[in-house]
Amino acid sequence: MKTNKYSYRQIWHIAYPILLSLVMEQLIGMTDTAFLGRVGEVKLGASAIAGVYYIVLFMLAFGFSIGSQILIGRRNGEGNYTAIGAIFYQGIYFLLALSVVMFAFSTVCSPYILSHLLASEHVSEAAQSYIHWRVYGFFFASVMVMFRAFFVGTTQTKTLTLNSIVMVLSNIGFNYVLIFGKLGFPAMGIAGAAIGSSLSELVSVIFFIVYTRRSIDYKKYGLNILPYVRWETLKRILNISVWTMIQNVVSLSTWFLFFLFVERLGERSLAVSNVIRSLSGIPFMISAAFGSTCSTLISNLIGAGDQRFVQSTIKQHVRIAYISSLPILLFFALFPHLVTGIYTDIEELRQAAVPALWVLCGSYLFQMPANIYFQSVSGTGNTRKAFVMEMSVLALYVAYCTYFIYYLRMNVAFAWSTEAVYGICMLIIAYWYMKRGKWEGKKI
Repeated sequence: MKTNKYSYRQIWHIAYPILLSLVMEQLIGMTDTAFLGRVGEVKLGASAIAGVYYIVLFMLAFGFSIGSQILIGRRNGEGNYTAIGAIFYQGIYFLLALSVVMFAFSTVCSPYILSHLLASEHVSEAAQSYIHWRVYGFFFASVMVMFRAFFVGTTQTKTLTLNSIVMVLSNIGFNYVLIFGKLGFPAMGIAGAAIGSSLSELVSVIFFIVYTRRSIDYKKYGLNILPYVRWETLKRILNISVWTMIQNVVSLSTWFLFFLFVERLGERSLAVSNVIRSLSGIPFMISAAFGSTCSTLISNLIGAGDQRFVQSTIKQHVRIAYISSLPILLFFALFPHLVTGIYTDIEELRQAAVPALWVLCGSYLFQMPANIYFQSVSGTGNTRKAFVMEMSVLALYVAYCTYFIYYLRMNVAFAWSTEAVYGICMLIIAYWYMKRGKWEGKKI
């Protein structure tokens, strides 16, 4: 009896373009960090706070796109291709309206919020400068994530790689010119990093539009018809997406809280955490790529009536994720000074980052399978259950952060043990849910 619906080659064929696209996207953050690491520790630390703050706001849009991706994957598995276009366009309408609201909120409230939350006046000023320009990217990023949902949901993931290459090259060019003041432009420092990131997202959207028009059978997916707002379709998307939206915002809010606590340990600790945050993106990309692939394949499997292959598909993704990530984690652990040197030429900062990097490497032994199992829960369409899981684990995460970082003032290396705590707890609860099998009758 056949136990696997997909071969490892098929999984890799879908996952590697997602992984490459995430690598390219991660290079954007790495470029910002590497450039700002040459400007100074304050700017480097401030970009961590401001970057996570922006992502918290952006997670509403990204959470909505995840729900849309799940629904697109289900319709793709059913062979109901023309329904995909309606989901895609209703998603764009909703996210553009949301972008207007988030832009207005950030413009009015962000200076007040950051000035009252941050202990360092210098860090606060730099973070506000970044956010002031970064929020323009809301509009471009909202359209971009819906294109991503379409291409992942229909398993046409190679497009993401091409888009990400264009995006990261644009970001490097914009950053070099705007941060350091080249080609006649003034040196804008951290503000230049924000403008460069927003402009690279605009380039990404233009690429997606042109590529889809020229290379995709857009009539097959109903993309040739620009519909009016359809409340019934939007309601169906929101029934899936609302939980991933709230879940992602709350999840990243706790990440923001982590950096607020670390900021109170000192500007050096905050700068160290930004270096570690950037490096953590590399193993995270692997878990995210295989988690996203697993979620999409599970949604397609259920749509095709092949629920019996779900458990084996999850295990396949965990194995291939470990094979892909362990060499990288080992390299980080053995050559910490080499990898931290990418981000800063300040020797004291590089030395201080080494213990935290070792802690991070250990935590991903748990984070890797935890993310795949958790994304599998969302792939079943039961995003409400995934939301409950996330809230339960995050409650423990926040309690751990508050006691050990905020109250006991443990060092920055110990602070990063929070990632292991999160991974262990999430792995246990998500594995238990998928093993019980009560997701099999979920209709979306």
